[in-house]
Amino acid sequence: MPISLADRVTYLAYDPGITPKGGGLPGLDVLRNVVSSINMFGIIAVVGALAVSLGVWAWGHHTGGHQAEANGKKGVVVSAGAALGLGAANGTVAFFSALGTQVH
Repeated sequence: MPISLADRVTYLAYDPGITPKGGGLPGLDVLRNVVSSINMFGIIAVVGALAVSLGVWAWGHHTGGHQAEANGKKGVVVSAGAALGLGAANGTVAFFSALGTQVH
C-alpha cells in the first residue's frame, strides 16, 4: 500500500535522516585546522592570564592590598575554568552530540 504525502511529511518531521558525515564539504580539513589553532591560541592566552593573576595575587598579598589579592584569586579561578573548558571542548561537544542522537 502506498504511503500518502501527509504520512511522508509527518515521518520527515520525526526522522529527516540527517547524520553528521565527515568529508562531505570541501575545506573541512582546513576548518578543523583553524578551529584547532584557535583552541591552542586560547590555551596559550589562558596560561598568560594565569601567570598574571598569580602575580597579582602574590603582589596583593605581600603589599597588603586586599582588593588586588581578591582580584588575583578571581583571575586564577577564571583562568582555571577557561583551561578546563578549552581542554574539554571536543569531549563536551562529542558527549552532547551523542546524547542528542538518542532524542526521538
